Amino acid sequence: MTVPFLNLRAAHDPIKAEILSAIQQVIETSAFAGGTFVTRFDEEFAAYCRTKHSVGLGSGTEALWLPLLALGAGPGDEVITVPSTFMATAEAITYCGAKPVFVDIEEKTYTMDPALLEKAITPKTKAIIPVHLFGQTADMDPILEIANRHGLPVIEDACQAHGAEYNGRRAGSIGIAGAFSFYPGKNLGAMGEAGSVTTDDDALKAKVETLRDHGQQKKYHHSMIGWNARMDGMQGAILSIKLKHLERGNEARRTNAALYHKLLAGEANIILPQEAPGRRHVYHLYPIRTPRRDIVLETLSKRSIHCGIHYPIPVHLQEAYKELGLGKGSFPVAERCAQEFISLPMFPELAPDQIETVVTELRLAVRSA
Repeated sequence: MTVPFLNLRAAHDPIKAEILSAIQQVIETSAFAGGTFVTRFDEEFAAYCRTKHSVGLGSGTEALWLPLLALGAGPGDEVITVPSTFMATAEAITYCGAKPVFVDIEEKTYTMDPALLEKAITPKTKAIIPVHLFGQTADMDPILEIANRHGLPVIEDACQAHGAEYNGRRAGSIGIAGAFSFYPGKNLGAMGEAGSVTTDDDALKAKVETLRDHGQQKKYHHSMIGWNARMDGMQGAILSIKLKHLERGNEARRTNAALYHKLLAGEANIILPQEAPGRRHVYHLYPIRTPRRDIVLETLSKRSIHCGIHYPIPVHLQEAYKELGLGKGSFPVAERCAQEFISLPMFPELAPDQIETVVTELRLAVRSA
């Protein structure tokens, strides 16, 4: 049996008629750049995240970048995040002119280790960006306590955590802002590129709205240097439809994860992802850890089990950040995990027999490796 890593067609086919109708409405009204469909989605997504505001943008990278600009991050500043994340988290910091400073991750959750945060703070620190990796939130209460003590804003990188919760609070509603990506493979994915900033802060919302539209508060009146970071109307219309199915999809992911947990429990040389107490993991990915990862991955591929690696090189070891001078051994937990991660197939429509096939082939591959 061939098992795909992701099957977007399975998600889209049941709602294709609704999506095509929405696209037709956008064409008929010519609301292509921003406009009413984006405004409607902003209202719906803010309600879903339990925030006052959502500001639709062109990508998740812009959703990380613009709140930093709005908070005044710039040259000479430092912004703290983790090395175990997609490159965009650090890129957003760099494109403000600031310097990314890294804190290692917790071994069990793969998110920022609060015990290591305070010693990374300096007089240059401007903000903190914990990453809600793989669908689980970082441990936000101690992070916020430290941040508040130092007068620092916290921006949640929630690009993989649509609907995740921490002690009853939705991702994107805990810090001063949340950054979301709607890249097609996400739990809530557009049919193209899109992102959003969520916040309860009226002033931050207004600044992000201005920044996304070339610094305009009204047409041809530019109060600041901005960018073209608008969400397009078709993505707004499509996301409104797909948002209605997000909770069903998240629960299906959790059901799939529970079956993986059950079938792989106690398996030697496999470390399973864990849901921390008080958190709701939405399993954007299902990453296991195993020694000799590359051999296992190659074996699975030959058996038509399609998996992924997230992420094989921590950000601090990327060539793009070599000027930081952070060599191997700087963040041992992130580095060790990067050598062991395999992301197993995970999407809402994944069938139990597909999961059983993955588990059977995984066991054989790990034992032979």
